[in-house]
Amino acid sequence: MKLPFGITISRTAAALVKRSFDGATGGRRGFGLHRFGPINSEVAAGGSTLRSRARHLAVNNPLIASGVRNLAVALTGAGIVPTSLAKGKRRKAQMALAWQAFCRVADADDRTDFNGLQAAVARGLIVDGEVFTQIVDGEGELPALRLIPPEHVDESMTRPVDGGGYIVQGIEFDAIGRRVAYHVFPQKPTDLFTTYAPPVRIPAAEMLHIFEPVAAGQVRGVSWLAPVILTASEFDQLCDALLMGVKVAAMFAGVLTNQNDTTAEDPFGGDEAPSIEPGTILKIAGGWDYKTITPQQAQQTGEFVKAQIRQLAAGLGVPSHWLDGDLTGANYSSLRAGLLPVRARCEQVQYLTIVPQFLNPVWAEVFPDDQDGADWLPPAWQQVDPLKQVQADAAELEAGLTSRRKLIAARGWTLEDVDAERAADPLKPAPSKPQPENKEDDE
Repeated sequence: MKLPFGITISRTAAALVKRSFDGATGGRRGFGLHRFGPINSEVAAGGSTLRSRARHLAVNNPLIASGVRNLAVALTGAGIVPTSLAKGKRRKAQMALAWQAFCRVADADDRTDFNGLQAAVARGLIVDGEVFTQIVDGEGELPALRLIPPEHVDESMTRPVDGGGYIVQGIEFDAIGRRVAYHVFPQKPTDLFTTYAPPVRIPAAEMLHIFEPVAAGQVRGVSWLAPVILTASEFDQLCDALLMGVKVAAMFAGVLTNQNDTTAEDPFGGDEAPSIEPGTILKIAGGWDYKTITPQQAQQTGEFVKAQIRQLAAGLGVPSHWLDGDLTGANYSSLRAGLLPVRARCEQVQYLTIVPQFLNPVWAEVFPDDQDGADWLPPAWQQVDPLKQVQADAAELEAGLTSRRKLIAARGWTLEDVDAERAADPLKPAPSKPQPENKEDDE
């Protein structure tokens, strides 16, 4: 075929042109690559297994346990603090007192306060991948919260319901895809043995479901440890093998052979087989030999172990020293640079998952008539050099880039409490000039 400017294309050559993605290829290069189906089908098939294995690692593997603790602390710290957006200083002060009263009695099981529930939610997100919280009646007119284990929401229940709705893994939707109820097993913490009872339908208005979806349309959460479960298990086996090799090697001191004794009897057989203890000298007959197996790859074990730890840290999205505490070769600049993506990741989870799915709904339960809402301020990150952070905060405040209310809330306090304490402290009186955020209508 001839084209303008004397260009000719051969049909044979054009037929040989292929368009394809290398990642979708088959054959030798594509062998061993698995496929990922629809998200809800995959979660239904493997979610409970992932959760069970993740729980095991989080309490038995020291590296994973350390990483989970540090990541949970980074997400909520001592508690994410609200600052009301209501108009009027008096109104804000009243809401602050009411919120403090709720925080003290927020836990329906009376084990902690609302900040402690935040910590439990953060850990549940990491290990289980999702957290269910039931809103129940508390003291007086205040609500209370009770954490529900994810396995108590019937994961096997998936079916259509009357009216065009449907149930997916224990969560009921109406005909237009809105959550309307959760089907929860009525199990009690005092139940020693697993028994079956039909799930109870709890309206969606009484339940909070907190999880970070990894795909559109996802209904149930997936453990954040999913990328490292196999790696962590194999790493455990490696460490056990290395430890056993060292222990066995330490049990031998030498082998004594009699070249004149050529009996063919097995020196290690019979009822009187020699025991292996530290410092043992084994005596064997001529014709028998003993050799210690010393794999060559063990010489590179140190670097390989460090690479495995870095792989585990990468799967969790945290620095490797959050797992093993090793700061060899680190300095102030490298630590700050390494924490920047972690902080960005934590802020993403805080403001896009924990705040809209947990904190805002709880605030609405405590203040149902409030139309202004609240700003949620996570605790400030601890600094290696606190003086530099204080100087930076003072510079931002002077430049008008932030407010005292936000800086104080990031430290876990309220502006009203700090001003009241400063006014009552004879050595540190309150500032004579009111701050901009205090110039509000008292009505």
